[in-house]
Amino acid sequence: MLVRGIRGATTVESNSKEAILEAAGELLEAIVAANQIEREYVASVVFSTTPDLNAEFPAVAARNLGWTDIALMCGHEMAVPGSLQHCLRILMHVNTDLAAGEVKHVYLRGAQALRPDLVQESPETPR
Repeated sequence: MLVRGIRGATTVESNSKEAILEAAGELLEAIVAANQIEREYVASVVFSTTPDLNAEFPAVAARNLGWTDIALMCGHEMAVPGSLQHCLRILMHVNTDLAAGEVKHVYLRGAQALRPDLVQESPETPR
């Protein structure tokens, strides 16, 4: 097995605890489903948000899903002028037999604009 990085991003409707946890949980579950990840093979997960999202740590969503034995970390993205706002990103490090080209990166909601080349591989969301 190799360690692979799996990326994902989504947008959050508002800077509220509930909206951040909903979006983070949805994205985390979508990444797991798309890549058939077993939790015991997850090495770590890095969550980041744009600076306009600070009402809650997105890693709390993982803890709420039972991810209590995995290293989780949160941070802010760079505040690049003109970049997508209210954006939450995940970088998951997973021990897997998937080849690099088999990994499915997931972009939901408004974050689909970040990687239109991968949208067809991402689960559809009604937003």
